Amino acid sequence: MKNKKIVINNPTGLDLDLAGVICKKAVQYKSLITFTYRDGSANAKSVLSVLGSCVRGGDEIELFCDGVDEDEALAAITSILEPEK
Repeated sequence: MKNKKIVINNPTGLDLDLAGVICKKAVQYKSLITFTYRDGSANAKSVLSVLGSCVRGGDEIELFCDGVDEDEALAAITSILEPEK
């Protein structure tokens, strides 16, 4: 299992557009991809789960990837949430 803490820089947080991009990328991997925020967790492969987490801009999440392609999955989702400037 790999994990990484990420601060959400998108001013509107994990909104519908960003949730869609995350889910579209996450379903390409066999690994279980989840994140925790406050007292809950969300499945990154589910738009409703990501939106239901109610993560706002500036909040910190912890991303978890567990499976055969966990390294690639973690890198891909991290690149979406922390784009190069």
